Amino acid sequence: MNAIGSTAITILEFILAFGALVLLHELGHFFAARLSKIEVEEFGLGYPPKMFRLFRAGGTDFTINWIPFGGFCRMKGENGEVSEPGSFLAARPSRRLLTLLGGPLTNLLVGMLIISFLFTRIGSPDPSSVMVAAVTDETPAAAAGILPGDLIQSVNNVQITSMDALSKVISSHLGQEVEIVLLREGVALTIKVTPRAEWPEKQGPLGITIMNPSQKVSFIQALPRAFIATLDQGYQLLMVPVRLISGQIAPSEARMVSVKGIYDIYAQVQTLDKQEAVENPAMAGLNTLYFFAIISIALGFTNLLPIPALDGGRILFLLPELFFKKKIPPALEGKVHMIFYALLLTLMVLLVINDIVNPVIIPK
Repeated sequence: MNAIGSTAITILEFILAFGALVLLHELGHFFAARLSKIEVEEFGLGYPPKMFRLFRAGGTDFTINWIPFGGFCRMKGENGEVSEPGSFLAARPSRRLLTLLGGPLTNLLVGMLIISFLFTRIGSPDPSSVMVAAVTDETPAAAAGILPGDLIQSVNNVQITSMDALSKVISSHLGQEVEIVLLREGVALTIKVTPRAEWPEKQGPLGITIMNPSQKVSFIQALPRAFIATLDQGYQLLMVPVRLISGQIAPSEARMVSVKGIYDIYAQVQTLDKQEAVENPAMAGLNTLYFFAIISIALGFTNLLPIPALDGGRILFLLPELFFKKKIPPALEGKVHMIFYALLLTLMVLLVINDIVNPVIIPK
């Protein structure tokens, strides 16, 4: 197959997979609305304009639309000002909250289930154990004899129970000699090393790459670990602005991307998958699955952000009614959502342009 044909297939695969995540989001809203006794007037595959109606069931038109990407769930009175029986506005606040949460929670659940499956294939990281994954040449770690595969037990008698714990204790002893206890093939070793106060970009004080070693688990065992991993992804997302302001990460590492940027990353992950499949066929497709798990989780948490026009923004407007029985006028809420929707569309256009001019390149 020539390069053009291969690229076309990659683009089609991405559209179908990413569109499926968006569709699952809308299905979450659909089933939550039905559970909450809110009428759904139309559930569409793709985006308008409408191509044709597939069928009508339970008072809902199921349609096929011309823009073949994702889907939508149009509830009765969703954006109206009059509370009609069976409409979104007529439902109790708790039911509206459930309906708004349905989409993001579905994305989070899908991401968690994919990660659970991956844990059964490649093992689940043990967050309480820290292993050296790689050692850069001509660094303090290399000079001290630290090797890939070493488990870091303690630093200056401080037990290392997480990667954050290691980072904190090393950061507090820059330029000072520390004593590290390692476990190498079951044998405890003690070494002395001096973390650098200054170091080349992406090397760190010691010059090592660390990771949590993996353990083989069943699907049932993987579920709670995947749940924790999903929550951690949300935490990492929320901490990006904090780390950016504090200088812990560079602006390039906190870059916002459009759908085009997500595709660029996907194409590179696909290339990596093919390379790894040659060496180990059992690993084929796992990087791509993990990529879409992270995207699904990101969609879930992003939609929960308290920004008007997103599900989280609509929940924000619902809170006064939930807690204080004070309803914000629907007309005012609608105008705010419309303004932010226009701003988000403008931001998306700018991000697409930026991703075209400066394509996203993931580090090797």
